[in-house]
Amino acid sequence: MIPLVTVRRRRRDGRWRRLHVPVLPLLLALSPLLLLAVAAGVFVCRATGVSPGGALRGAGQLVRALPGTRFELEYDGTAVMVSVR
Repeated sequence: MIPLVTVRRRRRDGRWRRLHVPVLPLLLALSPLLLLAVAAGVFVCRATGVSPGGALRGAGQLVRALPGTRFELEYDGTAVMVSVR
């Protein structure tokens, strides 16, 4: 099963708009930027004395903990809810 992020946005008229975003195709589309982010992360780890392997392990644990996460925000009549499955 491909991880899926659901974003719901309530418009000012009270109706909800739902958008389902599959994670894998998004990661593939953004892979050049991800490579730059990984290179920058390794550089920062080396500069601060943090083990790159430990940082990568921590990032993996964070990603594994994401399914089931819900984030809700409401401001000025507009509401946004993000749910990770």
